[in-house]
Amino acid sequence: MTFELNILGNGEGSCCSSDAGSGQCETSGSCGCSDQLDEDSRRSFLRKATTTTIGAFSLSVLPMAPDAGEQAQKEINGHSSGGAKGASPNEDVLYGFLVDTSKCIGAGKCLTACREENNVPEGYARTWVERFVHFKDGTVQVDLVPETGFTEEDASLIDREQVDRAYFVPKLCNQCEEAPCNQVCPVHASYTSPEGVELVDGDRCIGCAYCVQACPYGVRFMNPDTGNADKCTWCYHRITRDEKPACVEACPVDARVFGRLDDPNSEISRRLSAVPTSVLKEHLGTHPKLFYIGNSEEVI
Repeated sequence: MTFELNILGNGEGSCCSSDAGSGQCETSGSCGCSDQLDEDSRRSFLRKATTTTIGAFSLSVLPMAPDAGEQAQKEINGHSSGGAKGASPNEDVLYGFLVDTSKCIGAGKCLTACREENNVPEGYARTWVERFVHFKDGTVQVDLVPETGFTEEDASLIDREQVDRAYFVPKLCNQCEEAPCNQVCPVHASYTSPEGVELVDGDRCIGCAYCVQACPYGVRFMNPDTGNADKCTWCYHRITRDEKPACVEACPVDARVFGRLDDPNSEISRRLSAVPTSVLKEHLGTHPKLFYIGNSEEVI
């Protein structure tokens, strides 16, 4: 059974702008306005044509990606406040994420924390939570949890007598070792940090959306405010300061666990070695670093 969820709102449209603007000359004669518009239009066209050419041929022209450590530092600095520099990327660290679906109650606090921490545009999401309801007749209903969580009124819409079981499944970037999103980026704007976190260099991104289409988990989107590809970064600017991701810190039941996979004594490493876990779409061979406890086969 396949479920299609539109978690990105009404983000299908796109807009473009021109340096020439939309104004029109209101006078007649040789004021030079139309000539200037023509010249500006030609310049705008040449810039776009150059961008398209770079995107089309960069796989051969740019065979080597820029240094991941330098780009990762840009991500940290971009979120730093008061001009303070963030911690330097650490090549000896490997991060991981664990979600315990048996604990998640669908409170929605993680969603609000993520949106506020990362300035996520309204109608878009870096992380979301799905509610799976299994009915006794064998059917499964999947709903998106709102930031406010489900109310008693929402629950009353489902006949509890017909429900076999129900649970919540948080979704976010899987930070794959073999990330398809990175492989298709024509300008190497999508890259892996030294700690194994997939990031986007906004200065290099040309907004082609190839990575959005390539992600098998549907976690990327085009940010309408920046024109760049956007996604969950596990709050990279926070974790490089030894802080928890905003969603982990906000979870009232500790259903989200973040930590170092390279440290056998970390909480996530201990739990991964003690409790059976699974990853999403394992057959794709992307090797996610996002693990789940208690997932059912219906969760995709």
